[in-house]
Amino acid sequence: MHPSLDQAREILRRTFGHAEFRGLQAQVITEALEGRSALAVLPTGGGKSVCYQIPAMLRPGLGLVVSPLIALMADQVAGLTQSGVAAARLDSNVEPRERAETWSRIEAGELDLLYVSPEGLMQPWMLERLSRTPLSLIAIDEAHCVSQWGHDFRPEYRMLGRLAEMYPDAPRLAVTATADNRTREDIRAELRLKDCAEFVASFARPELILSAERKRGAGHKRVMELVQARPNRSGVVYAGSRDSADKLAEALRQAGAPALAYHAGLDKAVRAERLEKFLEADEAVMVATIAFGMGVDKPDVRYVIHADPPGSIEAYWQEIGRAGRDGEPAEGITLYGAADMAWAFRRLDGREVDDEVKQVQGRKIRQLYAMLDGTACRAAAVRRYFGEEGVAPCGQCDVCLGQIETLDATQAAQKALSAVHRLGGRFGRGRLIDHLLGKTKDPSAFEAGLSTFGVGQELSADGWRDLVDQLLFDGLLREDPNDGRPLIGLGDAAEVRKVYRGEREVALRKGAEPKEARRPRRKVREDAIMDARHQPVFEALRTWRRDEAARQHLPPYVIFHDRTLAEIAVRRPGGLSDLAAISGVGEGKLARYGAAVMDVLKGWD
Repeated sequence: MHPSLDQAREILRRTFGHAEFRGLQAQVITEALEGRSALAVLPTGGGKSVCYQIPAMLRPGLGLVVSPLIALMADQVAGLTQSGVAAARLDSNVEPRERAETWSRIEAGELDLLYVSPEGLMQPWMLERLSRTPLSLIAIDEAHCVSQWGHDFRPEYRMLGRLAEMYPDAPRLAVTATADNRTREDIRAELRLKDCAEFVASFARPELILSAERKRGAGHKRVMELVQARPNRSGVVYAGSRDSADKLAEALRQAGAPALAYHAGLDKAVRAERLEKFLEADEAVMVATIAFGMGVDKPDVRYVIHADPPGSIEAYWQEIGRAGRDGEPAEGITLYGAADMAWAFRRLDGREVDDEVKQVQGRKIRQLYAMLDGTACRAAAVRRYFGEEGVAPCGQCDVCLGQIETLDATQAAQKALSAVHRLGGRFGRGRLIDHLLGKTKDPSAFEAGLSTFGVGQELSADGWRDLVDQLLFDGLLREDPNDGRPLIGLGDAAEVRKVYRGEREVALRKGAEPKEARRPRRKVREDAIMDARHQPVFEALRTWRRDEAARQHLPPYVIFHDRTLAEIAVRRPGGLSDLAAISGVGEGKLARYGAAVMDVLKGWD
């Protein structure tokens, strides 16, 4: 007889301190409890881990979790251990003594969950040793990594399809936060889940306030302004290169921001130290390449800024989604430019992949920039990209708030396209703009005699730069890399003809700099309204948590989330039984921290 959903709900309440499942969690858990495999696509912060952790605790045997990052494994194991769950990990950072102890616990049947990397799991000795242990289930976290159509393809994930044959009696759960239709099909095929149930939740993240703006130059000055306008808050800044991450972090530190750089070029110990500092700090800014972030569960990240845009909408939603995991308002701000798009295509051209893959990835690049530079609700555009229907505007992104205005630039576009045609694609954008303004130094008789020379007086040089960017985004112009000295040529011939004939309108975004992104509103929670009376208690609880976390070398949120502390501050439980009724306080944490929390509260009676 299979464990019941009521038993799962009791584990949720007793161990994790939550009264009820959210979204599709109950359906996914039911599938696993009954021994069936499934694919689950649940949003960041939507509780994917609970979908395999609870069945692993209820079903007989060891729950095996395949995860791509050591930091992610360490974070989840620490959180489970705090809640009283028997969990461990085996990775390259685990000391030999701890490794031997973990194997002893596995062989004694004392462990509920074991976290491993795909590379580590597929080692012959690991598979052979695990073959002696009954498995309750196999969870494949960040399952989008299996797909070559996805944004974070990892070839080692392809090997995991063999688990279906090796462990035919163990249900397999593939979970991820972002996967479009094609990526989901690839996951199902590669992991041999074709006949299994698929659960896809809404991609809505109503707590995220989105905005995007075109950059000027590298955009570092604008990043500095955005970070300095958000003091005393945790944030992540994504940069496109290691050098850019280092320079931005240093500039922010000199400006007084608590900034750290994080990228693959740093020593492993340095990366681990900086990650620990970021996770433990109430206020910190991590300036990072995409080497940082997957599975980082810090709940109080209040903003994510892309100094350089990501490679696809999937990557965008994963990275932006690292803000606001606690459900409170957070911002996602992206800086982008035509040069970024050109660089993305150059990088794609340099990859040794099939032409079909290049075509798909090229389309994903176009879709990202169409969303960033478009005039439709950003959140709705992302949700439609993932296949959601009937999506309403979010009402809070920069587009919905009317911060993006456009004007009809069709006539100016005709002039620019005509100039590019007459110049034969032999010049870059600076020379093209000088030509349109009639400011070319020492023009040849040929150039000065062209009908387009000096014809563009209606726009400034900045205005023409914006229009050239727009035409590049729209595919009406293209940029030839030309060994680092890009040349501008005509794009899609049929679409260019439509512009010439007035059959296609070109809309230009007004203004080089958008209005300052508004500060996120504070949500009002019915059960915990923070006001001046409760704030001192909340801060006292945070101080206790910070000290306790430092003593154990843990991120503070592993002990209690801010939301739990806020509810404690407001409700002022009179005893341990009252404290146990608060969301996020399970039996393990009640036993571990209940007395200390009550001691803090005694000073505020």
